[in-house]
Amino acid sequence: MEIDNGSMDEKTKRMRDLLSSFYSPDASTSGSSMGSSNRYASPLEAINTTSFNPDQYMSILVQKSNLEGLLQKHVEMAAEIKNLDTDLQMLVYENYNKFISATDTIKRMNNNIVGMETNMEQLLEKILSVQSRSDGVNTSLFEKREHIEKLHRTRNLLRKVQFIYDLPARLGKCIKTEAYADAVRFYTGAMPIFKVYGDSSFQDCKRASEEAIAIVLKNLQEKLFSDSESIQTRAEAAVLLKQLDFPVDSLKAKLLEKLEQSTLDLQLNAEDLSSALVIGSSKDGNASESVYGASHEASVREFAEAIRAYRVIFADSDRQLIKLAQDLVTKHFDAIEQFIRKQICAADLLRVFGIIWTDVLLLGEVLNDAGLPDYSLKAAQVAVKQYVTCTFSRLLQDISDALAQVHTRKKEEGVQEYSLQLALEDFRQLLEDQSGLTISQRDSIVDWVQEGFQDFFRALVDRFMLLSGKNSSFSQSQVLPEATQAEKVVAGLVLVLAQVSVFIEQTAIPRITEEIAASFSGGGTRGYEYGPAFVPAEICRMFRAAGEKFLHLYINMRSQRISVLLTKRFRTPNWVKHKEPREVHMFVDLFLQELEAIGSEVKQILPQGTRKHRRTDSNGSTTSSRSNPLREEKLNRSNTQRARSQLLETHLAKLFKQKIEIFTRVEFTQGSVVTTAVKLSLKTLLEFVRLQTFNRSGFQQVQLDMQFLRTPLKEIADDEAAIDFLLDEVIVAASERCLDAIPLEPPILDKLIQAKLAKAKYQNPTSP
Repeated sequence: MEIDNGSMDEKTKRMRDLLSSFYSPDASTSGSSMGSSNRYASPLEAINTTSFNPDQYMSILVQKSNLEGLLQKHVEMAAEIKNLDTDLQMLVYENYNKFISATDTIKRMNNNIVGMETNMEQLLEKILSVQSRSDGVNTSLFEKREHIEKLHRTRNLLRKVQFIYDLPARLGKCIKTEAYADAVRFYTGAMPIFKVYGDSSFQDCKRASEEAIAIVLKNLQEKLFSDSESIQTRAEAAVLLKQLDFPVDSLKAKLLEKLEQSTLDLQLNAEDLSSALVIGSSKDGNASESVYGASHEASVREFAEAIRAYRVIFADSDRQLIKLAQDLVTKHFDAIEQFIRKQICAADLLRVFGIIWTDVLLLGEVLNDAGLPDYSLKAAQVAVKQYVTCTFSRLLQDISDALAQVHTRKKEEGVQEYSLQLALEDFRQLLEDQSGLTISQRDSIVDWVQEGFQDFFRALVDRFMLLSGKNSSFSQSQVLPEATQAEKVVAGLVLVLAQVSVFIEQTAIPRITEEIAASFSGGGTRGYEYGPAFVPAEICRMFRAAGEKFLHLYINMRSQRISVLLTKRFRTPNWVKHKEPREVHMFVDLFLQELEAIGSEVKQILPQGTRKHRRTDSNGSTTSSRSNPLREEKLNRSNTQRARSQLLETHLAKLFKQKIEIFTRVEFTQGSVVTTAVKLSLKTLLEFVRLQTFNRSGFQQVQLDMQFLRTPLKEIADDEAAIDFLLDEVIVAASERCLDAIPLEPPILDKLIQAKLAKAKYQNPTSP
């Protein structure tokens, strides 16, 4: 089938070439075109061209083919010749029929045209007859037609003369009816006649008309500069003055000044917007807000029509008008900037955006080349970014104020708190809005919100540092100096900052990350080289470090108060001349009160956690380096033997004593904070003891006080082993610094402790 189609295509092509060569008007042209198209063909392929060379063809064919090939070529050429003869015969037959049909048609045309020449001659005679009669009629009516035309011209001239004589009266009527447009039209129509005949025939009419038109000029100028007239009326007056050849260029600046003054009434007032939007939140507020928007829109429409008229009057004033419109839009967004500073919600901001977008569209219809939509979109981007920034600033300030009021427990009345949830809802509303000013800002808003969260949490860490009396370059080596500098800072506030930092790290940041992924994903206006806008891991690290700093600062602030108490206790008396102990010293009560205050404060803020380091689950040994049997045996010796063997026994006890870890990592729990404060206080007490020199009574007083503290401190703190160890260390350090270290016997010690407990119970019956 494909072979048959190929042969049919070759046959069709050959027939087309034959017909083209047969009907070609210029054989040489056809031959030349064929020759030019086939001049690059090989000699074997040039058999169908006019440049065919038989001798060359045969020599090449004989060289390239054998005998069998030549015979095959002979058979093919014989078949082609036969086919060509058949095609030529068919072509002649087909053209012969066409020639016969054309000959018959020409014969019929000759038969139909035979009688046409006679009819044309008759038509020409009739046309000549009509023309001669028409000439006769024109000749007979020529004089009457000339007379009628002359009368018509005279009539028109009389009408003009009558109009000139009636012009002063017409102008007077127009002045009375304030039809100044008609007066200007009448006077400008009579000006050509006045220029020619005004000094002769129509002198009186010209003078009266000029007096009337002077009144018209005066009234038009009054209308142009009258504040009671509308802007459209003043614009029409300027057009009429221009038609009277009045120098209106001097009025251009004055009229433009009028337009600038009218923009003052169109500016959005932050106070009016605030009152309208506040009413809009009430029951009938939508009606009030719509009234405000409708009145403002009507004023803007009137202003737009005035601009249209001004462009008609002054064709070269586009630049001033564009600047005027852009200034109006700029002032709108200046009002929005003030409006944003008043801490508005997103719904109010979008309503104001709607009012501005309506103004932009109305002014854009008049000033197509001003590019007000693009100009307002750029300004709206700045306003939206400012709104996002102000929202985070407001949130930061509210959090700071709330934390600053923690210790005062006062709250200002009439102040609405702004939560993070409200901020997220406002940002979502900005994203979902489809109005003209925010529809193309979604990616930018997403980036601004993410950047805002990142900057907000960074600023919040710095604000926490300021509230705690610390700077951001805090390090643990600066704890004590900075604790001294932060004496005026309330310790409870520092503990609240620590707990809030933990809450932000563990709860707030994950929730905000989920919200951003759900509602504020995407963006793209921020360059990839700057990295992601919101980095939760970085924020978590910052608040984790800040929380630990605040927790250590709180412990050091509380320990500083206890250190002051210990300073007064150990540096005031003369321990070498101390009297025999009669009771537990009152400093113990003050010491326990400070620790109870810490416990009470911690319970209100931190979670309880789990109690650790009890004797039942402590890995450390509960036997002090100066255990009771060893101490009793040592203290019962003679004074001479005790002094000689004391140092040796102390070192031997330390060698066989399992080491106890006193200061462990502080956790955000009640027990951990209180225990650390107790340990730090006892360690401070130990250092004070090591700096003093005691007599026997002074040493026994320290022994009594420490023995009394043993039970209440174990109830307050979690690590009983460390408490026992530190109290024993204090007693042993006092014995080492004692001139005659003879301790109180256990019965006397217990008696004094029981007396103190009974006295405390008597003074405070409600205590357990």
